Amino acid sequence: MPFRFGPMELIIVLVVVLIIFGVGRLPEIGGAMGKAIKEFRNTQKNQPETDSNIVDKDPKDDIKQA
Repeated sequence: MPFRFGPMELIIVLVVVLIIFGVGRLPEIGGAMGKAIKEFRNTQKNQPETDSNIVDKDPKDDIKQA
């Protein structure tokens, strides 16, 4: 992995976030990020299995059917 975050990098990121957004907005931002991650995971779990069939489908089959 080319981009590894160590403890020093995480501290720098947190300080920058505190400077930009302030202490008052951190809970709001954290809640929004949590909801977004939860929705993303739910979307991944609920994906139909037919997506892989679409990728594996041969385009020549469409020509034969037409």
